[in-house]
Amino acid sequence: MKLVVFGLTITSSWGNGHATLWRALCKALVRRGHRIVFFEKDVPWYAGARDLEALPGVEILLYPSWESARAPAERHLADADVGMVTSYCPDGLAASELVLRSPAEARVFYDLDTPVTLARVAAGEAVGYLPPQGLGDFDLVLSYTGGDALTRLRRRLGARRVAPLYGSVDPEAHRPAMPASAYRADLSYLGTYAADRQAGLEALLMRPAQRLPGRRFVIGGAQYPADFPWSDNIFFVRHLPPAEHPAFFSSTRLTLNITRQAMAEMGYCPSGRLFEAAACGALVLSDRWEGLDRFYQPGSEILVAGTTDEAVAALALGGEETGRMAARARQRTLDEHTADHRARDLEAALALIAVPAPGAMAEEA
Repeated sequence: MKLVVFGLTITSSWGNGHATLWRALCKALVRRGHRIVFFEKDVPWYAGARDLEALPGVEILLYPSWESARAPAERHLADADVGMVTSYCPDGLAASELVLRSPAEARVFYDLDTPVTLARVAAGEAVGYLPPQGLGDFDLVLSYTGGDALTRLRRRLGARRVAPLYGSVDPEAHRPAMPASAYRADLSYLGTYAADRQAGLEALLMRPAQRLPGRRFVIGGAQYPADFPWSDNIFFVRHLPPAEHPAFFSSTRLTLNITRQAMAEMGYCPSGRLFEAAACGALVLSDRWEGLDRFYQPGSEILVAGTTDEAVAALALGGEETGRMAARARQRTLDEHTADHRARDLEAALALIAVPAPGAMAEEA
């Protein structure tokens, strides 16, 4: 099967969660005999932080403008089995128009940011990567978010057939590693700065750090503002390339998962970092959101906190107990949440396109 994808980025993990997801999924698809062509607009902020040059079995086409991409895109779509456009594709409208009139057997839209998309649509905001007529012309709409988001994609954006395609992890890239002193922490957090995650970060890491001056806290990521409220026992590591993630997660007793507001409110939206941390053997302390127990069992495989007191209590747990929970989460990840599992999910969703879409398809959360 040949898949032609028009996405945000696969070559740079700077400030986004798309790249590592695509790398893992593409590797899994290639192992299963598929061929991928990935179109990525060559923009300065990713070019300056490019941490992937090539991926076996994947043809990565960087293009400076849509005008330069149109001819090779038409050529590749002419014999494609799947033409796919993703959320936040810089040329999403033009790419969608091209995919929808192409001879590709399956025309697919993959929303990796469904809660954000739906929130902006509900607020009457323009969404630059959505066709003006909605998603009804696509044969299949995939969503990084499950649950009620699938129903809303049908009702608000006209999607005819929807299916969840959650995040995943590449266990070859994310696995237990030697700890590094620079990342040593009682509680760590890895993530790009986002204003709508700040309240959670303050409640579950900043204030615990103030209460526990003898503990060490580490934050890694990009785009943190100059006025960020640091304290003496919180250490900052600027943007970490994916190759450093295993050492980061393997150097901490607990690592924090914070979900963006729109995603937490909708639920059923696990971040890629959640799977990565668990695969590396770290015990995750997560904020609360509906559907979390579909991926990990709270209290047995993962810790959950909504307040500073609960975060402080999690930090007081003994090492043996946290080690057993982390081991169970790692095994659950390997059993259910690898890129190979998602590649099979994608194949199953594409196979449904041959079946006429019912008027009200039953979605799986």
